Amino acid sequence: MPGGHDLHSSEWTAADARSVLRTPTHDDYKYSRGTVSLLTGSGRYPGAAVLSVEGAWRAGVGMVTWLGDRRVARLVLQRRPETVMGTRAADAFVVGSGIDGRTRGEEQTKLITGLLSSPAPAIIDAGALDLASRARGPFVVTPHAGELQEVRIPLGLGVDDIEVDPLNERLSGDFRERVLVVRETAVALGGVVLLKGSDTIVATPGGWWTVVRSGTPWLATAGTGDVLAGAMGAIAATASRARGGEIDVEDLGPIAATAAWLHGTAGRIAAGPGMPITALDVAQSLPEALVEAYA
Repeated sequence: MPGGHDLHSSEWTAADARSVLRTPTHDDYKYSRGTVSLLTGSGRYPGAAVLSVEGAWRAGVGMVTWLGDRRVARLVLQRRPETVMGTRAADAFVVGSGIDGRTRGEEQTKLITGLLSSPAPAIIDAGALDLASRARGPFVVTPHAGELQEVRIPLGLGVDDIEVDPLNERLSGDFRERVLVVRETAVALGGVVLLKGSDTIVATPGGWWTVVRSGTPWLATAGTGDVLAGAMGAIAATASRARGGEIDVEDLGPIAATAAWLHGTAGRIAAGPGMPITALDVAQSLPEALVEAYA
């Protein structure tokens, strides 16, 4: 399995993803395959709820539940009527996709932190990134380069009111420097950091890291990160259920890398010879990406 504690050049592959993914057996039923609960989307970004739920279902979990605005719930159920509304019991949680952290209300903040108080693994995206330090269980944060400050500032690793941002300079540097940024963030945070990009870098607080390059530049389009968050939550829920809930933060490193590999591969499949794609195209190609992992 690639990845490690030293600088290396190996990347996450289909074989590595296969070692993490779990396919159902004849003894499985919906709950034994894991339940993932999502608090995603908002009145301003309702599509994020639909896309994250779609990503979760397409990644092979047994049950998906969703929490949020009733007006958004209608859209989720129109797309995925098998989704259960309102329950909070789950093997893993996904929070923040499609939520604006700078305009997030007190009630929504309380709901997010309530879910993060669970010992179950959490995938923390977008509008919940600044709340990551409140997580009780193991967690992954999934920022792109523009969001990484939201994770680092509460840790005392940066400021947001200076004209020249040293973080941007570091992220625009060479690959080694980007790896160092992600690794130091993971150590300070105490959680897994997945920095999205053409080179998606994943690091754990224990120092392990890897890189995923399975995708396509066509993935640089709105909503694909929501699909990734949902798929990651599904894979984490399945793994957590299979291990009887005994999953720690270091276990989440390979899980996050596998979700990124699956998502990138789905994007490549959807784009075919090089066609523009949408986030929903990526979600719909996740089952084919699963097949490729086992090819």
